[in-house]
Amino acid sequence: MADRDWFEVQRLPHAVTMIREPHHSEDVKSYLVEGEEDVAVIDTGTGAGDFAGLVAALTSRRPRLLQTHAHWDHIGASCRFEDVLVHRTEAEALRAGLTAERYHDVFWRDPFDNARVPSKFDTRSGIPGAEPNSWLEHGDRIDLGGRELEVFHTPGHSPGSVTFLDRRARALFSGDLLYLGAMYVFFPSSDPAAFRASLQLVASLADAFDAVYPSHGPSPLEAGHVLTIHDAFEDVWQGRLPDRLGSLYGLPIVVFDFGSFAFLLPPDRLSVAAEG
Repeated sequence: MADRDWFEVQRLPHAVTMIREPHHSEDVKSYLVEGEEDVAVIDTGTGAGDFAGLVAALTSRRPRLLQTHAHWDHIGASCRFEDVLVHRTEAEALRAGLTAERYHDVFWRDPFDNARVPSKFDTRSGIPGAEPNSWLEHGDRIDLGGRELEVFHTPGHSPGSVTFLDRRARALFSGDLLYLGAMYVFFPSSDPAAFRASLQLVASLADAFDAVYPSHGPSPLEAGHVLTIHDAFEDVWQGRLPDRLGSLYGLPIVVFDFGSFAFLLPPDRLSVAAEG
């Protein structure tokens, strides 16, 4: 099996497979969702290790790559797939990939277990861009043969973030919208007001799922975690004072800490959004 020392594979109920990269500080998680004909590949990780080879070893079904968004830790092997779907507003970033210099900076930015990195991996290759051949639109249904993934546009973390709902399996794939950990809503392309609306949307769907499969943090989560995170952000929106100020990646942030999770927001944009 390809690069087993880097990847951790976990078979989950309802023909869902989690591909985790536990030895990197991002601890990113990608998912395979198998239908009778196709397998949805939800994101492709950091680019370390032979992700595409691993997918081929895990399933014989035709892969359809569904990008939750186009940040670097979700598109590392996307160029290795032929059927690539993404929201239109993420297409430019997906096509661009990542330069070698930028890839080196972000991959090695935080301390992690360097000894577990695959020996042939080299960030000097950068992340090649991937060309989407179709779009993910709000309300779309991705037919995998005997099961469907419903697409919800859930911006906030990024403009084109999407979430997938499998109503039959009662499973939600939330990408970077929500998870137990520090949720980033402070990038220049982030939007706290859109983030709030997206949390409201998924909270309204809570009766339709039991398990939540996020891209970071513990997985799976229970549906109740979605409501807890939603309620916490409503407290922030209504004027809860931040727990601390700081900076991350050279950007100023305010941190709202709720113990098992936190919201990282930009001070200026939060104050503007809260007036709305």
